[in-house]
Amino acid sequence: MHTKNFSHIPVLLEKVLEELKIKPDGIYVDATVGGAGHSLEIAKKLKTGKLFAFDKDPDAVLVAKEKLKGYNAEIINEDFKDMKEILKEKKIEKVDGILMDLGVSSFQLDNKERGFSYLKTGPLDMRMSKKGTSAKDILNTATQEELLYILKEFGEEKFAFKIAQNLVLEREKKPIETTKEFAEIINKSIPFKFKRNKNPAKKSFQAIRIAVNNEFFSLKQGLNEAFSILNPCARLLIISFHSLEDRIVKNFYKEKSKGCICPKDIPICVCNRKPQAKIITKKPIIPSKEEILKNKRAHSAKLRILEKI
Repeated sequence: MHTKNFSHIPVLLEKVLEELKIKPDGIYVDATVGGAGHSLEIAKKLKTGKLFAFDKDPDAVLVAKEKLKGYNAEIINEDFKDMKEILKEKKIEKVDGILMDLGVSSFQLDNKERGFSYLKTGPLDMRMSKKGTSAKDILNTATQEELLYILKEFGEEKFAFKIAQNLVLEREKKPIETTKEFAEIINKSIPFKFKRNKNPAKKSFQAIRIAVNNEFFSLKQGLNEAFSILNPCARLLIISFHSLEDRIVKNFYKEKSKGCICPKDIPICVCNRKPQAKIITKKPIIPSKEEILKNKRAHSAKLRILEKI
């Protein structure tokens, strides 16, 4: 697969480069290399420093290796949740900055064979790593209760019960095999007046994708791993694309920046808890109107920044 097939416009690029505070001799991590848009620009700023870029998608890794040829960068085909152990094996204990650009990449959405898009007909896959349980497996074998849980918890889908019920009814007739079939089941489960503004399949596709890739587990573990390897004054930058991811990031940042947790009626602090970090972005940074016009997928992006003390 050639890089020309992998189009990618990095979201909030200028802000990311500015806020990472890149030192030419520093060690940096791009935890989700994707189309290597952010990685390439970070690598360009390094002289004796090095970039380690992770992605569990083997296609993304091939592309990144080609794009980053000749730069001080190493591409690693692994989930970022394991970054601490993997970097330790490479004799890297601490780093000077980490970027996580969450969610699904443009390439994954645009390639119908990967099964991420509700706008293109393809096999029900959605596996970022191309290994393990697929969307087809979940939709055809999970119980109605399990489907209801996934759709509600990972998609915040209002009509989760009806969709789960219809999925089970349809698969009794024949297995659900394509993204089109899944989208049609969702479509007929949602009342007409709720379909006017956005595609009714969006939330359910998101929910199944998160379940297939165990995204929230990876994110929670990855946040702890990332924070543990940051040098003092190093920054953790995270771009999220929906409210559930953003909430996990926001709560993690809050927890790390919290000081004293003694009850209010105790006059002096006895817990001795000190903040481990400071939140740089009180409100998330969002793309400008100009950026959204150039790249419509940037419209829901939120960048939050944490600095280790």
